[in-house]
Amino acid sequence: MRMPKLWFVIADGGRARFVECTQEGRFRTVSSFLSTNLHKQSRDLGTDRPGRVYESHDSRRHGIDPRHDLHDAEKEDFVGLVIGEIESERMANSFDQFVLVAPPKVLGEFRRALPDKLTSVLSSTLQKDLTNTPDQDLAAHLSTEALLDKS
Repeated sequence: MRMPKLWFVIADGGRARFVECTQEGRFRTVSSFLSTNLHKQSRDLGTDRPGRVYESHDSRRHGIDPRHDLHDAEKEDFVGLVIGEIESERMANSFDQFVLVAPPKVLGEFRRALPDKLTSVLSSTLQKDLTNTPDQDLAAHLSTEALLDKS
């Protein structure tokens, strides 16, 4: 019987990578993603001011939508992109189960956005930011005990 292939999806709001553990016990990055807007200033992302509308009975203007943080919107878009890539890899049978590793806030965004078909192959979650951790140092953070309890 073949051992299930386990991938680690290591992400934050602007970086993500898919990592596998080789038969020798080493970690290897399979693919990685970087948000094109990761280091941009808010002014470069666009305007967060709501559109304006004039009242018909006088000359006052009112905002039609509340303000929203453009960086948060970019993070949500990036999470959606990563989930799309996870789904593509699942459809290609690249892995059997995956572990989601992300900081707490981003992990919450992933949990809310994950469709049921991916939740069913989610082995566990881990609240850590390992996006800048080199492959050779991942073994110290990704212990088997952390993977046994499904979060």
